[in-house]
Amino acid sequence: MGILRALWKEYIVSYSAQVVEPGILKAAWQKYGAPLIVIALAVAVIVTVTRNWNGWEGGRAQQTTNDAYVRGDVTPLSTKISGIVRQVRVNDYQIVHKGDILVQLDDDDYRAQVDQAAAAVEAARAAIENNVRQRELQDAKIDRALTGIDEADAQIVAAQAGREATRADVTRARLERTRQEALIASKATTQQMVESAVANEERFTAQVTSRDADLAQAHTLRRSNQAAAEAERGGKLVLESQEAQLVADLHARQAALAAAQVNLGYTRILAPADGTVGERQVRPGQLVSPGTQVIPFVDTTRWVAANFRETQLTNIKPGDGVEVRIDVFPGQVIKGRVLEIAPASGSQFALLPPDNATGNFTKVVQRVPVKIVLDESPLNHQLRPGLSAVVTVRTGR
Repeated sequence: MGILRALWKEYIVSYSAQVVEPGILKAAWQKYGAPLIVIALAVAVIVTVTRNWNGWEGGRAQQTTNDAYVRGDVTPLSTKISGIVRQVRVNDYQIVHKGDILVQLDDDDYRAQVDQAAAAVEAARAAIENNVRQRELQDAKIDRALTGIDEADAQIVAAQAGREATRADVTRARLERTRQEALIASKATTQQMVESAVANEERFTAQVTSRDADLAQAHTLRRSNQAAAEAERGGKLVLESQEAQLVADLHARQAALAAAQVNLGYTRILAPADGTVGERQVRPGQLVSPGTQVIPFVDTTRWVAANFRETQLTNIKPGDGVEVRIDVFPGQVIKGRVLEIAPASGSQFALLPPDNATGNFTKVVQRVPVKIVLDESPLNHQLRPGLSAVVTVRTGR
């Protein structure tokens, strides 16, 4: 800047004097020409580097960022039912295994609900069994009625045959009486024979009346058995219709029992996997409601989330090898690979994404999260979510 000011000053002096002195210009050029050329070249280099820096940076074979952190699945375990905390079975930061009971709620009420639902299920089953027995009884009654109908039909046939035979006897007795009465007029028979013929006719006529009564009784018996069979069939249909309702009631009560058993299971908060718990957030005797967080859980899975500048992502792709250096373990390197690249920059996942459509705009280089899975290493079990890391990706170029 000093050289430029000196040249400007000499130019002003020369111009104000309105005298062009070639000797003075030559001397000035000899004095300041070389520095001006150097400055111009430096400016050109700076402009060129600035314009092409992003392309050069993205094309490098290695991309490094210190905006990286160890991540893990941190799950706040919560209650799904209300109740009193009976027991907290773990301490803060304790290692647990899948299925371990972490918190036990008082389960007396829920056990009673299970017992009540189980009793309701048994009652529904008993009702179905009783319905089955009633239908079997109806079938037996129907069979007896049908048997009675068959017997009545046989009696009707026998009564009809007996009546016809008796009617034939009446006809023969009437003819014999007529013959005897004709013979008595001519003194060809005795009065005793006439009286005997009359008695036989009257006896057979009385038997016809008895046969008619037997036939009527057989028809009455058949109608009675027929009515009984129809009634028992109707009763069976009612029982069959009740069976569908009873089965539906059983299914409803079984569902209620299953729900009660599920709620009973919710009285125990279990470790969902192998891992470590955080600080306990409830104590014995505390009343909790659905959704109350009781303890955070961190599983054993670990990965690294590295936030690369958008200009570094040109050649990074899933499968690229990675070297991870954890600040807690200086000098130690953990190998890994790129698993996936986030579908959007980190700012897009913010609660209030930036909106540059209005107001003044200042361009900010965005960062995109890259998920890195770690190879097996003795250090992996010592990693804690949130630890800082330095990540280097080898793009393979």
